[in-house]
Amino acid sequence: MAQVFLLATLVYYTAPALLFKKRYMYFVVVSVLVIILAAFVSSLDYMAPDMHRDPPMRFRKPPQGRIPSRLFIHFLILALSYILATFLETFVFAQKKEEETIKNKNEKLQTELKFLKSQINPHFLFNSLNNIYALSVIDSGKTQESIAYLSDMLRYVLYECERPLVPLEKELAYIENYLKLFSLKSSDPYPITVALEIVSKTVLVAPMLFIPFIENALKHSNIEKRGHSYIAVKIKSDETKIHFEIENSLPKTAYVKDAVGGIGIENVERRLLIQYPGRHKLVINQTAKSYKVNLNIDLHE
Repeated sequence: MAQVFLLATLVYYTAPALLFKKRYMYFVVVSVLVIILAAFVSSLDYMAPDMHRDPPMRFRKPPQGRIPSRLFIHFLILALSYILATFLETFVFAQKKEEETIKNKNEKLQTELKFLKSQINPHFLFNSLNNIYALSVIDSGKTQESIAYLSDMLRYVLYECERPLVPLEKELAYIENYLKLFSLKSSDPYPITVALEIVSKTVLVAPMLFIPFIENALKHSNIEKRGHSYIAVKIKSDETKIHFEIENSLPKTAYVKDAVGGIGIENVERRLLIQYPGRHKLVINQTAKSYKVNLNIDLHE
């Protein structure tokens, strides 16, 4: 009975109210007092006479030699039980705390990830509408075709990109539509090459990871002036990994294409850290004439 009282006190009061709130001195003092009280009550129960014994315990001849008092023995037993129960309760509390920390961290990362993706979508829409506007001035007959591309792209952004992972096939279709929409601005083809080596298009990848690099290349390569400008995109993939590479020329004189800046590579880097921690390698090399990005992603967790 004393042990039940002692453990109940630990579980429902001393541990949650004192120990787990780091009030260690109060915990020790209260615990010692509770153990002494429980030991005293337990020793009284043990010393109570048993009517079925002959003779009663209080009339028995005390044993020879000096032995510890019953109160001390009960105190040691209950103290040991209390200490073991405290270790067990602390372990359980630590496990719950760790699970709660991991859960909160995951929720925070998911919130941050949604925020990063929400930054990409309006930027994509702004660029696409700019392209359609420019196209309507050059050739109004192609405007309808560009709106069809934009419709497919919006459908992908609104309905597919909310998922954490999408089939690579849909991501490639989005990139293809984006480049087609851009290319409609001119009757002459732009010096843009796309090389694909895809073993399986059904592998899953985080959406909208590659398009910021393509937007960046279109913006800073001065591709519309042609000349020595170029953009080369390579994407290789199998069941276990994806390799993305893009290289673009840089003009001799840096310029800003529009007043609205891009999302930036920092956004992509942060998303990679969240979605592929320890499973990606991003290398960016810039020279006076070119800008090259190599991204390798390990698809297996």
